[in-house]
Amino acid sequence: MASLPLLRFVFLFLPSVTQAQSRFTISGFVSDSSSGEALIGASVYDARTLNGTTSNVYGFYSLTLPADTILLTVSYVGYTKFERTLRPFANVSLNISLSPSIHLQAVEIIATGTERIEERSQMSTITLPIEEVKALPMLLGERDILKAVQLLPGVQSGAEGTSGLYVRGGGPEQNLILLDGVPVYNASHLFGFFSVFNPDAVNSVQLIKGGFPARYGGRLSSVLDIRMKEGNVNEFRGQATIGLVASKLTLEGPVQKGKSSFIISGRRTYIDLLAQPIIKAVSQQFEGVKFSTGYYFYDLNAKFNHRFSTRSRLFVSSYLGNDKAYTRIEENYVSNQTEVTNKWSAALAWGNITTAVRWNYELSSKAFMNVTGTHSRYRFNVGQEYESVYKSASQTTKEGFSYEYISGIYDWGVAIDLDYLPNPNHFVKVGIGETYHTFTPGVNTVKVTDIGTNLDTSFGASRIYAHQLFAYAEDDIRLGYRFKVNAGVRLSGFLVKNQTYAFVEPRISGRYLITDTWSAKASFSTMAQYIHLLTNASIGLPTDLWVPVTDTIRPMHSSQVALGLARTINNTYEVSVEGYYKTMNNLIEYKEGASFFSVGNDWQTKVESGKGWAYGAEVFIQKKTGMTKGWIGYTLSWSMRQFENLNFGESFPYKYDRRHDISVVITHKFSERTDVGMVWVYGTGNAITLPITRYEGSLQPPYFEYIPTIEYFAKRNDFRMRSYHRLDVSINRHKQKKRGMRTWSYGFYNAYSRRNPFYVYVGHDHSGNRQLKQVSLFPIIPFFSWTFEF
Repeated sequence: MASLPLLRFVFLFLPSVTQAQSRFTISGFVSDSSSGEALIGASVYDARTLNGTTSNVYGFYSLTLPADTILLTVSYVGYTKFERTLRPFANVSLNISLSPSIHLQAVEIIATGTERIEERSQMSTITLPIEEVKALPMLLGERDILKAVQLLPGVQSGAEGTSGLYVRGGGPEQNLILLDGVPVYNASHLFGFFSVFNPDAVNSVQLIKGGFPARYGGRLSSVLDIRMKEGNVNEFRGQATIGLVASKLTLEGPVQKGKSSFIISGRRTYIDLLAQPIIKAVSQQFEGVKFSTGYYFYDLNAKFNHRFSTRSRLFVSSYLGNDKAYTRIEENYVSNQTEVTNKWSAALAWGNITTAVRWNYELSSKAFMNVTGTHSRYRFNVGQEYESVYKSASQTTKEGFSYEYISGIYDWGVAIDLDYLPNPNHFVKVGIGETYHTFTPGVNTVKVTDIGTNLDTSFGASRIYAHQLFAYAEDDIRLGYRFKVNAGVRLSGFLVKNQTYAFVEPRISGRYLITDTWSAKASFSTMAQYIHLLTNASIGLPTDLWVPVTDTIRPMHSSQVALGLARTINNTYEVSVEGYYKTMNNLIEYKEGASFFSVGNDWQTKVESGKGWAYGAEVFIQKKTGMTKGWIGYTLSWSMRQFENLNFGESFPYKYDRRHDISVVITHKFSERTDVGMVWVYGTGNAITLPITRYEGSLQPPYFEYIPTIEYFAKRNDFRMRSYHRLDVSINRHKQKKRGMRTWSYGFYNAYSRRNPFYVYVGHDHSGNRQLKQVSLFPIIPFFSWTFEF
């Protein structure tokens, strides 16, 4: 209730702002002319005075200017620039539709960018073009947003082929991954090898690594803001893709032409279906035994929107995804005139559901409000079941055992956000919200059925309920021509059981134009995180558990400062150089030997609390227009951890501490029919822990007691794997058919078949001598896919 005075003040304040006769406001929405999709971050400005603004995530813009003749200009990457001369004497409502750019010559395109990098007050922020993501070669041909994000400076991947994100020294739990504003807690399919995001359903992707605006919070290291498409409001369209491991189908179109639209996009693997004939053939080799195993994942994205009026609009979006791996064995035989049937099965499943309902309303030509309700559910369960049936002439008896482990997190949330643009020198954002969490850290269910015995019991950590609250205010302020600042503050709180935590999180990011094409930037931000991820798997296994802070486990919090330079060269290349230093407190890790399987104790007794810090420098060169697009990224970084009861209390490198990371990403369009993509990456090897001394076991007199072999580990993560590098290439061949566009995509993952380390272990050579051995996962892998757009 404390937030109501803030809202009352804002809404009372807005009408009191009188508009002098010497000024007027132009406002409206910027959209794609063919589909009606909102264009996020389009530049809207007066080309004569260069006063301007950008459209928000719903395409809304507002520009207040002196009552004089203006040349209104709207531009967006890949679209034809809009220009119109106006001399209004009153407020104007003007919706603007931009058309995709047209190729004039082999290397010339009608297109201008959004706000130039050196002009933006925000730093450490990168927007990925979806069409470029789709053109890149990926593992097994599956276009993957998270793998594209891994190619950006400051972002590191986990193990070979996985989709985990480690941003500026942080862990995977420190990334706020939003799908239409709803947190996604587990973003991995196929044990981390694919992400849950289907690019066919995505409109925009933005990564923020530092200098966080006050509207974002709840994590320490990054924000990945993914917005789904809204659906084509003008005509029905579709796209189907058949690949090596999965197929996709996307349908979109108007519900009421010009007013409402829908999009639905589904994807499913068929690894289990393709493998069944082979598994069945193997099973038939064993008399009396039936064997079945498989794995699959699926996901479904859906969105509906309706425009009630030019000022009011409703959006409903949802995501549903699930993974399941299973094994079933049935054995039949006869023993002592008794028919025996043994059945054993095991399964591992995990999945997400997210839903967002949002209503936005244009309060005035200068103010835009959005009200959002959200639901998010992540659930993981693993279990096995065994049953034996004994059938004789006189009786039938059964005995069995089953075990199931379930964990998850369930969220309900509501938020109110307001954008207010009094003039081109201010872009104010304020908001409040709450999320109601239900945590299930781990419930074990055991059932035992035996002759004369029946047991059905559950044990483990009980559910925990918590409230997470926030309020924020920020302003993008232009102080003259050369100086621009985004300043804000976020108030956050967390109520769990009888404990209350609260943080004040100040944020500031600014730029100073050294010249018209060079700017210096600086930022400082603090972040608080009230939920932890207990993780003991390196390849993205879903056994990671989300748990809240408690009276003994305190919130994580971080501080980050960054400095940088930014420049646009010849209106074609964006160049940025940044350095950062980040501290993190109250990090947790499992104690030595503990994991989620050790169910005998409460999870709070299994963890250690410590701190971490990271620092480094990043270089990013990006080309967004022309026949050739792409980027080059380089990261030089250090990431350290320190826990009182780990590594003898001494600091040690984080597992994903890498000194050097390089990525080269290129797409080139030869013609309307042919384009190619190339990705090359290099990274310093991951840090690992290896024994330095071994004491062989022996029998000790006088009782010949056996003393086991002991290996001595001096320091944690004191060794390095070999460096990692890989080249991926692809070619896309397009052809216009009578009923649509057909595309064949071919390529190679790891084109020169580099044997990159997945993990290393101490084994033996052919002579029995101990030897350090390496396991590599992926050699050169060809892929192909077929896509038809109609």
